[in-house]
Amino acid sequence: MSTLVNVPKSGGLTNRNSNRLSNLPTWSSWIEDIFSGDLPTVFSQNFNAGISLPKVNIKETAEAYFVEMAVPGLKKSDFQIEIDNQLLSIATEMEEENEQKDGNYTRREFGYSSFKRSFTLPETVDDDNIQANYNEGILSLRLPKKEEAKQKPTRTIKIS
Repeated sequence: MSTLVNVPKSGGLTNRNSNRLSNLPTWSSWIEDIFSGDLPTVFSQNFNAGISLPKVNIKETAEAYFVEMAVPGLKKSDFQIEIDNQLLSIATEMEEENEQKDGNYTRREFGYSSFKRSFTLPETVDDDNIQANYNEGILSLRLPKKEEAKQKPTRTIKIS
């Protein structure tokens, strides 16, 4: 978004001070311009390069619940999946560090990204038999239902 005219807080468009030095930006106006305007693209490109909160699909069948999470570019070992008191948590933390040395200078970049998604499980889930699989960027979890919670097929009851 570009600004055509900066309007001072006083609301006027004209400069009341005819002194030439008054046209130079003051420290406070410079700071105000930084925080009230759009950040330069250099900042916006570098600050949002980490993992955002991954999208999740949840499906229920008669036998189980299925959770699929799109998280490409990770390894199985990057995930931490825990269940505590019917709360299923899926988390990952990644640190990346690159260093290049060439002659008189060293270029060093580092980054950190993480996420954590938590789901309250229904009491019908058999949490001792939860299975997880990671394949081609998709983390899949199978949360089987307890035997007594599984849907039974429809049956006809005869009237006597």
